[in-house]
Amino acid sequence: MAQLYTSGNWIAKQGREMDFIAAWRDFAEWTHREVGIQNAKLLRDSGDPRRFLSFGPWDSLENIERWRSLPGFQERIGKMRELLEDFEGRTLEVVAEVGGS
Repeated sequence: MAQLYTSGNWIAKQGREMDFIAAWRDFAEWTHREVGIQNAKLLRDSGDPRRFLSFGPWDSLENIERWRSLPGFQERIGKMRELLEDFEGRTLEVVAEVGGS
């Protein structure tokens, strides 16, 4: 089975970037506690400080689905949406890789 990742493309409302970063960190820490993900990363576009990309690896589609069904998931996504102009989430699988271990 291919390695799975979840990702999010986020556009923060003007002036709410730091609030979004704090809310995303809370969401990622909650996810780590609830389902034991190893890591998650939030990157900011160097050309547009309102645009962000997040991603993290998962061990199974079942764990992704379980995470998304937890009561705290919708609550935290809802809090972040208040800070956003747009959001798009995805589940991705690795189809090619160069380097690494």
